[in-house]
This record gives sequence, C-alpha cells and structure tokens, in this order.
Amino acid sequence: MTLLRRALLAAACALPTFACLQAQAADWPAAKPITYVVPFTAGGSTDIVGRTLAQKMSENLKQSVVIDNRPGQAGGIGAAYVAKAAPDGYTLFGGTISTHAINASLYKKLPYDPMKDFEPVSLVARLPNVLIVNAQLGVNSVPELIALLKKDESKRTFASSGAGTSTHLAGELFADQIGVKLTHVPYKGTPPAMTDVAAGLVPFMFDQVTAAMPLVQSGKLKLLAVTTSKRIALVPNLPTMIESGLPNFEMSSWQAVYVPKGTPRPIVNRLNAEIVSALKQPDVQAKLHDQLAMELVGSSPEELRDFMAREIPRWAELVKKSGATAD
Repeated sequence: MTLLRRALLAAACALPTFACLQAQAADWPAAKPITYVVPFTAGGSTDIVGRTLAQKMSENLKQSVVIDNRPGQAGGIGAAYVAKAAPDGYTLFGGTISTHAINASLYKKLPYDPMKDFEPVSLVARLPNVLIVNAQLGVNSVPELIALLKKDESKRTFASSGAGTSTHLAGELFADQIGVKLTHVPYKGTPPAMTDVAAGLVPFMFDQVTAAMPLVQSGKLKLLAVTTSKRIALVPNLPTMIESGLPNFEMSSWQAVYVPKGTPRPIVNRLNAEIVSALKQPDVQAKLHDQLAMELVGSSPEELRDFMAREIPRWAELVKKSGATAD
C-alpha cells in the first residue's frame, strides 16, 4: 500500500463506518491475517473443512488465514462471537446446520440471529451421518438396537457433538420414530463424544462416518446405518435407516461460510470466488469428497440465503415434534 493510499484510507476511516469499510475493502486482505472461526473442537468435520479452506485461501490471497476454535452451545458461542466482530473481511465463520438452522428453534434465547447478523458467503458441502454403536453392545443392525432399547432401560442414552447439532436431532428423530424415550448426552464436539461411545460410557450416537472409521477399524465401534436416502460410496455395504425399517428417517448435515453483517460486497464476492475455486481443486475433492464422503457444493451467497430460509422452518418443525430443547 502506497503512502498516498494509506493517507486516503486513514482519512476515510475518520468518516462514518460505512465509508471506512468501503475504503478498507479496496486493499483487503493486505492489512492483517484473517481469522476463520470454527465453532467446534479440533478434529471434527467443521474443523477439517475450515482448515482445508484456510490453507487454500492463504495460498491464493497471499495472507495468513488462522483457525480459531470456539466450541460450545452447538456452535452458538462461536457464532455469537463472529456476529459481533467487525465487518471488515478479517473474520470468517464456519457455519453449520446447527448454527444457522437448528439453533434458531432449539434455544429460546439465542445470542445472535442467523439470518440478520451474517452475510452468507457459500454453502460448502452436505454430509451424511451414520448410526454408531459401541462394538460390545451386542447388536449388529438397527432392528437389534431398537429391540435392545425397548428391553433395557439402562441403554436408553445417546451421545452427540453438542445440543442442537444434527447429530442431536438425529437421535431425537430416532427416539420419536421407535417410540422410546431416550436421554441425550451432549459433548463439545465429535472427538470426546465418540471416545466415550467407544469406551462404552454411552451406548450409541449419530455422527459423520469418517470420524468413526478409525475406531471402527480398531474394533471399538460399529456402524449400523446411514441417515441419507441412498447408500454412500465410502461404505457401500452400509444400509440406510430407511432400508433398516424406518421409512421416514432421512437427514443430512451441511457446512457453510459466513462473515459478519455489513461486510462490503466486494469482499464477500472475493471470498465466494476463492471458496468455489478451492472446492474444485483435485486435492480438496480428494480429501473432503473421496475421504470424508462430503457432497461438495460451492453456492452463491444468494443461494445460501435461500437455502437457509428453507432449512430454518424445516428444522423448527422437527424440534417442535420431538420436544427437543437445549435450555
């Protein structure tokens, strides 16, 4: 940045905020490193997506993109933090189905508004969940698990990566469809939840297939079914919940990127272009699609906003029906 441009920028920032942001947008991202907030613990799918995109953006923008993990409240803590951040393009958010759809109805007092407090950038990916059980539970199919839950009250608990996550709602939907009241045990992310299921402290959970594979291969966990309407290529022999006797059980999670409301449109457009481009790269596709079974999307900001407008009422209906709450 030349001395003249620095002087002009300083002058603009002495004016109202809008003028300052527009001036900063012209030089973005020259001023400082970009922070990409991941609202879950390291090692989960949201973290993996964030780190993959951050690496690509760092390379292409010639500016460091640093991951900041802020777990809690099904991603709500990280979302509330970003909602209050300066809309200057230096804070990104790895949003999910939890932060920008489910939480809106699951929490009575949410410290942010998913539609009003953010600028959508891009829908990144959709991903399936699977039903995972402790390998020593003594069941090999969904019908066998249902029979066990109806017979043994001590097994009627399930873990999740957090209250309000798709893995939580999958468990609530499961309870509703089999007619058995289950107790939800929320964790601050997938790794600690899965560790306790593998140890037998909680009998089962729903979560992403790739997160479970190392413990499946070591014999500590067992996969029973996938929650999508069709089987997935990563585990082609794994039946769907529908095939397993629950004809109305279909759901999947999703990942997206947002910035604080008021971020200048040129910055939003540049970020969108970088993300869409990154998702087309062979190494990114190999990692997220081939290894993690994600369906990569790369939408426009408008498409993501329209998608959220459909998702929020859809999940509100399920939350109301199941009686789930995080308060």
